[in-house]
Amino acid sequence: MKPVNIGLLGLGTVGGGTAEVLQKNAAEISRRLGRDIAISAVCDLSEEKAKAVCPNAAFVKDPFALVQRDDVDIVVELFGGTGIAKDAVLKAIESGKHVVTANKKLLAEYGNVIFPLAEEKNVMVQFEAAVAGGIPIIKALREGLAANNIISIAGIINGTSNFILSEMREKGSAFADVLKEAQALGYAEADPTFDIEGNDAGHKITIMSALAFGTPMHFESCYLEGISKLESRDIKYAEELGYRIKLLGITRKTPKGIELRVHPTLIPESRLLANVNGVMNAVRVNADMVGETLYYGAGAGALPTASAVVADIIDISRLIGADSSNRVPYLAFQPSEVQEQTILPMDEITSSYYLRVQAQDKTGTLGRIAGLLANAGVSIEALIQKGVIDKTTAEIVILTHSTVEKNIKQAIAGIEALDCVEVPVTMIRMESLHG
Repeated sequence: MKPVNIGLLGLGTVGGGTAEVLQKNAAEISRRLGRDIAISAVCDLSEEKAKAVCPNAAFVKDPFALVQRDDVDIVVELFGGTGIAKDAVLKAIESGKHVVTANKKLLAEYGNVIFPLAEEKNVMVQFEAAVAGGIPIIKALREGLAANNIISIAGIINGTSNFILSEMREKGSAFADVLKEAQALGYAEADPTFDIEGNDAGHKITIMSALAFGTPMHFESCYLEGISKLESRDIKYAEELGYRIKLLGITRKTPKGIELRVHPTLIPESRLLANVNGVMNAVRVNADMVGETLYYGAGAGALPTASAVVADIIDISRLIGADSSNRVPYLAFQPSEVQEQTILPMDEITSSYYLRVQAQDKTGTLGRIAGLLANAGVSIEALIQKGVIDKTTAEIVILTHSTVEKNIKQAIAGIEALDCVEVPVTMIRMESLHG
């Protein structure tokens, strides 16, 4: 049977890994697929590197020329970003080429353009590697859980942030010190903003939310809050209370609409998700029939991510001659059933909260704070005075029961207006992650 020919855009970390997997495991892949997969053309900034990594492939300097070649069946986009990558993917689809990409930013921000065009041109777009590296969470959401109504997804989906939070907890180090360590180890970029401020996780949870609930991509409505303002004392206090702080991507379907958010979150230390440390990723899915499922593994790296890329190539190769009605829909639901739904603003989400308040250590202070919480409709689960900081100022930690976020914001505004409170209140959301 004629080999399936691949046009590879980019030989960076994941592109190089993809070439390695395709060539090193060629025999095993052929056994599974029943035909060979060959890299027929490569586009990269370095022709020398391309020849070294893919000696049997044609080097094509222009990506737009590569995606239109007759000897390319599947375009594998591993440039990243939304500049040339976006234009090359769209040109590939217009040229009738199937596409595999690991580009979560591209899909989260332009998926609503890419998928309708792919449907029109009757080509497949696969993107397992775009979320959580080597963990097959996209296949689980699109296929494995197809019999379920998905209720919620919560994921540790950025390894850089998870490494930093793990180190802060284990060593008691400040955020800035651990960030430098992460950069030295290669876990964080020289400019780590994309990871530590929640953008990367936001792209990934946007994609999973669309797959779970049958909506278009709504990255512009995703709430983003990173970890750069977290203090080691909050991580310590959380642990003393039986919680761990993780940067979570969360999406949940409620009667009022869909929650779509990324932020630091306290979760009970007994939960499996709380014990995912270092650069590892994990995604917890709660669905009506199967209940809770957890997917754990390497969320980045050349070979784990390349494993997912090649799995997509194999899937497309199996169905390359099939009619679109016999393929898995791009976003899990039939295109006509992908529908707009309300994305809840953060003021309307429901959560529990951790508050840390620094206030003057004098009679009546706790009562005034508790009164403001009660007036805002916020019920206190626990209130603990952690000690006196400088003889006159006490540090108070409060855990609340579940409430609507606008209520907690109202209470915080009142607390910060008190003459006995001199610094802003620290607020971190809490999730029980019960089924």
